[in-house]
Amino acid sequence: MKDKVLILNQDFSAIAVCSVQRAFLLVYLDKAEMVSKSDGEFLHTVSTVYPVPSVIRLQRYVRVPYYGIALSRHNVMRRDNYSCQYCGSVKHLTLDHLLPRCRGGETKWQNLVTACFRCNARKGDRTPEEAGLKLLRKPTRPSLQSFLQLHLNPSNKDWRVYLDMEN
Repeated sequence: MKDKVLILNQDFSAIAVCSVQRAFLLVYLDKAEMVSKSDGEFLHTVSTVYPVPSVIRLQRYVRVPYYGIALSRHNVMRRDNYSCQYCGSVKHLTLDHLLPRCRGGETKWQNLVTACFRCNARKGDRTPEEAGLKLLRKPTRPSLQSFLQLHLNPSNKDWRVYLDMEN
């Protein structure tokens, strides 16, 4: 029951991802309706069987203030798919400032990348160009939609429609 459920606002725009338990509770309390259910999965009580939701839609429109994705170690690594942005390694990961902090580099999305310990030590207090390292992907500030896509299970086709992804 580790699956996630996509939450849609009343206008069918994606606003969040939650646990199956929370989604079921929202549906059960009539605060949301089930738009799509998981194939072959059910929640069992003593006397009743309920389908497991995959996508739910809130009954009332919720104005969600968008402050952006919080800048944190976990979110930077999630954006970079938990891999070193210099060599592609997935072991011994740290964060690296492209322009080192000792040289005036800021702690912001465009200056932070995930790096393995080895590449980070090789780079030291230099820029990637000075250290002879090349980035696999340019760091950008992620959007809410791109973060929701990271939760997408490849076998779950129901979310693709609401996240503007191709089938």
